[in-house]
Amino acid sequence: MVAEQSKKKASKPAVTIVDVAALAGVSIKTVSRVVNSEPNVRQSTRTRVTQAINELNYRPNTAARVLSGKRFYVIGLVYENPNEFSYMKDVLNGALKACEAGGYTLLLLPLTLPNKELVSEVRIFATQSRLDGVILPAPMGDYSEINALLDELEIPFARIAPKTDIPENISVVCNDEEASYSVTRFVIEQGHTRIGFIKGDPEHGATEKRFNGYKSALKDFKLEYDSKLVCDGQFSFESGKSASRKLFKLSDRPTAIIASNDDMAAGTIYEAHERGLNVPNDLSVIGFDDTPIASQIWPPLTTVRQPIMEMAESVTTLLIRKLRGEKIELPDEPFKCSVVTRASTMPR
Repeated sequence: MVAEQSKKKASKPAVTIVDVAALAGVSIKTVSRVVNSEPNVRQSTRTRVTQAINELNYRPNTAARVLSGKRFYVIGLVYENPNEFSYMKDVLNGALKACEAGGYTLLLLPLTLPNKELVSEVRIFATQSRLDGVILPAPMGDYSEINALLDELEIPFARIAPKTDIPENISVVCNDEEASYSVTRFVIEQGHTRIGFIKGDPEHGATEKRFNGYKSALKDFKLEYDSKLVCDGQFSFESGKSASRKLFKLSDRPTAIIASNDDMAAGTIYEAHERGLNVPNDLSVIGFDDTPIASQIWPPLTTVRQPIMEMAESVTTLLIRKLRGEKIELPDEPFKCSVVTRASTMPR
C-alpha cells in the first residue's frame, strides 16, 4: 500500500495549456484559439501548436473552459435505440471524431420508438445536460415535435438522412435512390428477372428512396413490377428472416433478393440456409450500407457501401462551426454510395 501511494505521488503531473504554450513558443491565448479552431491564427503557428499538443498528449480541460464562458461545449446525439447496432456504431464514431477535433463532449440519448414521453425525455436531456447543439440521425430528425422543442430551447440541431427539408437547417443525405437503382441494375445484368425486395422501416427517409430506385430499375429494364415480390421490414435481422420466409413460400420464388440494409440481408441468408438453399447458387442476396456484418457472414455480402461515418463526421463538424459563429456552406450534393460485390451473388 505504501509503495502504491509513493507511485501516485511520484506520477507525472497532468499536461496543461501552459506547457503547450511554452513548448510552442506562443501565448496561452493562442493555444486556446487553436484548440477551439478559431480563425485569425497563422497556419505556421497553428501547425506549431498542434505539434506541441500531439507531442505532450495534451487534452483540453472542458470543465475549465465551461467556467470561462456561456457555452458548455457539449453536443447531444439523440437516436433511436436500434435492434441492430452496426449502423449507429458508424454514426457514433463519426460524430465522436468531429467532437474530439472540435473540443466538444458528445453525450448520447438512445430512445425507444414509439414513445409517448419522447419530447419530454429530449427536453430533460437537453436542459439538464446543457447542450450547445444536437445531432438527429434518422428517423429522429423527421419528428416535428423534437424539431419544434429544440427551436423553442434555441438549441441548434443538425440531421442525418432526413425525409424532409427544413430551410437553412444543417443536414446531410446520400444518393439512396441512385444507389438502389445501381444495385438493382447489377442484379438484372446478372440475368435475374424474379427479384425480391425487402423494404426498411417506414419512419426512415432512406426506405422509400431505396424502394423507388428498385422500381425505376425494373421499369427501365422492361421487367414487370410484382407486388408479391416486395415485403416490409424494420431494418432488423429478425424482420429480414420473416420477410424472406414469405418470399420463399411463393410458387415462383425470387432468384435474387435485395434487402434495404445488411442486417435484413443477413437474416435472409440465415433463412435460406435453414431451407437448404445455397447462396449464391440457388439465391443471390444483396444488402445495403456495407456495415461490418456484410464481411463477417458467409458468404460475404454484396452490398451498397454508404459513407455513414463520413456523413456523421461532416454534419457534426458543420454544427460545431455554426456554434462558433462561423459562416458555413450547406452541402448541395449528396454523399455518394457504391456497389461492393462479394460472394453472395452470381450470374443466373
